[in-house]
Amino acid sequence: MLAEIAAANAAFAIIKNAVQNTGDITKAGKAIGEFVFAKDALAKNGNRKKNSIWNKLASKNTHDLEEFMALEEIKQKENSLREMMQIYGRGGLWNDYVKFCAEARKNREYQKKEREMAIEQLKETILAGVLALIILGTVIGFGYLLMVRQGLL
Repeated sequence: MLAEIAAANAAFAIIKNAVQNTGDITKAGKAIGEFVFAKDALAKNGNRKKNSIWNKLASKNTHDLEEFMALEEIKQKENSLREMMQIYGRGGLWNDYVKFCAEARKNREYQKKEREMAIEQLKETILAGVLALIILGTVIGFGYLLMVRQGLL
């Protein structure tokens, strides 16, 4: 969690610097991407913690307030980013940005599911190959035993 917060803070500082120095939000494109990636990672880790067995069993989690405050700080910075995009960017930039981020998240989820499906397919193919080898070995073994028993070998 600390790494994501540090990454988001560093990226936001770069965005703020770029806007102050150039007056153009588009010069901070890479930093905006890093900020969004860190924000998404922080939210994802937070959701993972909420759903973990340890947190369901634990009666008290001391890091909840810290996590909440970090998420609030990120929300404030995201609001500042929205304001910067509205002031220093073209008209409708924020709305286009939000749509782009949503589409990028969908694409990442789709690619993740595709990778998982490819891994499952590979596992099934390997299992089928191993089973085919076992069956072939068994058939050859029985054939050999029959030939030895009949005295052909």
